[in-house]
Amino acid sequence: MDTRPIGIFDSGAGGLTVLHECLVTLPHEDFVYLGDGARCPYGPRPRDEIRRFAHEIASYLEGAGVKLIVAACNSATAAALPQLQERLQVPVIGVLAPEAHAAVQATRNRRIGVLATEATVASRRYTEAIHALDAGAHIVETACPRLVPLIESAAPNEELDVAVREYARPLKAADADTVILGCTHYPLIKPVFERVFGRSTTLIFSAVETAREVAETLERKGIENDSAREGRSRFLTTGPVDEFRALGERFLQLPLAEVEQVAVRDLELAAA
Repeated sequence: MDTRPIGIFDSGAGGLTVLHECLVTLPHEDFVYLGDGARCPYGPRPRDEIRRFAHEIASYLEGAGVKLIVAACNSATAAALPQLQERLQVPVIGVLAPEAHAAVQATRNRRIGVLATEATVASRRYTEAIHALDAGAHIVETACPRLVPLIESAAPNEELDVAVREYARPLKAADADTVILGCTHYPLIKPVFERVFGRSTTLIFSAVETAREVAETLERKGIENDSAREGRSRFLTTGPVDEFRALGERFLQLPLAEVEQVAVRDLELAAA
């Protein structure tokens, strides 16, 4: 039995979708969630900058005593996962590989679409991960720069619908029967994606697949907590506390009694 918490981080509040699935799958585990609201969004930033941010946060979480870290941010996973796994002592899981595996398993015509941030699409990590499993798969990746700001600002459904339909157009033209929603914010508007793509398209959400991999990793390494207990969650943000609390309660549908402020300088020192 290992009573240490699991660390989860994201550029903002989108990774709470991963935390939610982990809470459902692993209700006996403790979690520490860190949202980098002060530097959100990561998508438009250069890869080296995202890599530095991810290393700072992961180092901070490791220093806080977590037993496993989930990079619940597709941009951070695409830019930094191998480096995090090399530098840290605790296991680090990203949100990209589980999605790629699920998509290859789900597709019927081997045509897979990807909707993600600019940084994730530019990295071509999804194409690499999918082709490592099926070299003959046809992949269409589309960057969606407007979606994360629209989702976090609680934009009207009509505005979200217009944006999603625009980004979905090239995937539909390519006859993709499976679409990876490659950003942890996207499950928050799941009904919009379902309406746009319809029942004939399989949608792959990162949160469900990642929670499954977390559970499998804990079991494989023998670091699960006592299954009879009730887990607790701790919330940290580098951005405004009230803003994170409001987003967190909207995303998780539960009250966040306490949200702790973390200075960006503290993250920088953790990686120094």
